[in-house]
Amino acid sequence: MLADEVLIQAEALLSACRAKGVRIATAESCTGGLIAAALTAIAGSSDVVDRGFVTYSNAAKSELLGVDPALIARVGAVSEEVARAMAEGALARSRAELAVAVTGVAGPGGGSAAKPVGLVWFGLATPNGVSTGSMIFPGDRTAVRAATVVHAFGLLRGAIGA
Repeated sequence: MLADEVLIQAEALLSACRAKGVRIATAESCTGGLIAAALTAIAGSSDVVDRGFVTYSNAAKSELLGVDPALIARVGAVSEEVARAMAEGALARSRAELAVAVTGVAGPGGGSAAKPVGLVWFGLATPNGVSTGSMIFPGDRTAVRAATVVHAFGLLRGAIGA
């Protein structure tokens, strides 16, 4: 179940996008579709949410978003480069004006010194280009995934000036 705070933020984001005529696509790995789920939990979201790609496996990132398997092999799925490619792929394979991508280590295992549990890379694609960034979120798997959703909403709001 999604927290009320997340749903309130989702509704505000949808309203802002609707007012600006902007549609959204998501490309999600570590969140497993939670960003799209939060947005589509709000009635009437279909005029803003174009589609969501849940690309948990590396094969899905390549097949659905066009991420080069050689890139994933070289830098790893949890990387700035893959987040960028995911966002670009989601925008290119949708009818959206904005695409957000997330790839990270939600835990409790899977982390390393270079890529600790809680590390999430974000990609945000617009018709004008792609921006990327990373965060390291504290807490357990649920907390990391929830914080990722909230941060993604913030990126999307920022992109439309809301």
